[in-house]
Amino acid sequence: MWIGFIWRMIGMWWAVVKMEVRGLNLGQLPIAMSILSKESQYCELGWSNLPSEPLLQVFSHLPVQDLGTVAQVCQHWNHISQFSQLWQRVEFNLSQASKSYLQPTPEGLINYILQHHAKHLKFVIFKMDSTVESAQMACYILSRLVNCSLKTLALISSARPVFLDMDQQSFISALTVVFDHSHTLSSVAIDNTPVDDMSLEVLASSNSRTLELLRMKSCPRVSPEGILSLADHCCHLRELTLSYTLLSDDLLLALSSEEHVCLEYLHIDVYTEKDMLLQQISPQCWSALVEHSPDMNLVMYFFVIPDQSFDTLFMSYTPVTHIYFGDHVPKRVLGRIGSHCPRLKELVVGANGNSFINDELLNIANNCPELSSLGLGECEVTCSAFVKFAHICGPRLKELYVTEECLVEDSQYDLTKACKQVSELIGRDWAPEYMPIW
Repeated sequence: MWIGFIWRMIGMWWAVVKMEVRGLNLGQLPIAMSILSKESQYCELGWSNLPSEPLLQVFSHLPVQDLGTVAQVCQHWNHISQFSQLWQRVEFNLSQASKSYLQPTPEGLINYILQHHAKHLKFVIFKMDSTVESAQMACYILSRLVNCSLKTLALISSARPVFLDMDQQSFISALTVVFDHSHTLSSVAIDNTPVDDMSLEVLASSNSRTLELLRMKSCPRVSPEGILSLADHCCHLRELTLSYTLLSDDLLLALSSEEHVCLEYLHIDVYTEKDMLLQQISPQCWSALVEHSPDMNLVMYFFVIPDQSFDTLFMSYTPVTHIYFGDHVPKRVLGRIGSHCPRLKELVVGANGNSFINDELLNIANNCPELSSLGLGECEVTCSAFVKFAHICGPRLKELYVTEECLVEDSQYDLTKACKQVSELIGRDWAPEYMPIW
C-alpha cells in the first residue's frame, strides 16, 4: 500500500516540476531541458536510489506512526525518515483501548520520539480519552520535553476532562517545565486543566514576545489577577479564550493598551454556579477595547445557567459579535441584546420557552445592522413577525436556520406563504429546518 502511495506522491511532485517548467521563458530553455531530462532517469532508479528531495516532501505528509514503516524499506529511506523536519509536528493519541474509540499512539513510538526527536518538536497536540491513565501519560511526556522549544501546545480531551481528577501538582510541574524551556510558544490550548497563576507567570515570562493565541476555558485555579498579569506581559496576543469569571475591567484595559497588538478574537464561555451573579463589565472598558481593536470578534457561548444569573448581562453597551445560547435564555435578555449589542453579527438561540419573541427579534433586526446569521431552535415566532424580520434584514441574512416548529401561523401568513415571502426578501430560496420524526 505504501509503495503505491509513495509512487503517486512522487508523480505529483514531478507534475509540479513540469508546470514550473512551462512558466520558463525561452532564455531559460537550457534549464528546462536539464530538469525534464531527469524525469526519464528516475524511471530507471531503484527504491534505494530515489532522490532525497521528493522523498522528504512525501514523508512530510505522513503521520509519525507511519514513518517507522517507510523507514524499513531500505537504508536510504531510513536515513531520510530521520530528518529533523519530519519530527516537528506530533499528535499523541493517549487512550485506553478498551474504553475509547481513539487509536492510541504506541508506547514504543512515544519512547522513541522522546529519546531521539524530542529536541526537534515544534507542534505538539495531545488527544486524550477520559481516563486518569491517559492524563498521567500526558504529564509524563510533558515532563520529558525539556530540550525543545515548542511553538504550539494543545491539550484536547475527547470526553470528560481528566486533568482535574489527577495529582494536580504533578500536572502543573510538568506544564511549567514546558513553559520555562520553550521561548517561541505562539499557540497554547490548556482548557479544563489545573493550570494556575504561577504557571501562567512562567508562560508569560518565557514567551512574552511570541504568544499570540491562548485557550484556557474552565481553569478553576486561575484568578482574574493571573490572566491580567499575562495580558500585561504578552502584548502580541491576537486570540484569547477564557471563562467569563476571569473577565474584568482591568483585563479589557490591558488588552486596549498602546503596547498591545489589535485583538482579533475574544472567546468567552459563560457559565456559573447556582445563585451566583455574573459581574458586570463597564461599558467604558468595552468601548476602549473596540476603539483599540475595531475589527475584533467577541464571541460568547452561554451554557446552562440560572435565570437570575442573567440579571447583570447586557445591561449596557456590550460589543459582542457572535452569541450562542445553548440552552434556555430568558425573554428579557433577548430584549436587552437588541438595545445594547449593536455589533452583533450572529445569534443562535437554542431555546426560549413558550412565549413569543416577536418584539425582541424585531428589536434586534432594527438595532443590529451587521446581523447576517440567525438560528432559532425551541422558540416561538409568528409568521408575520418573521416576515417583518426578513424585510428589515433583507439580503444581508446569509445564514438563516429556523426550525419549522418555531414558526406559528397567524391570520396574515401561513407557513407556505411566509416561506415564499421570506425567500423574496432575502434574495434566495428559503425553507425552515424540519425536525425528523423517529
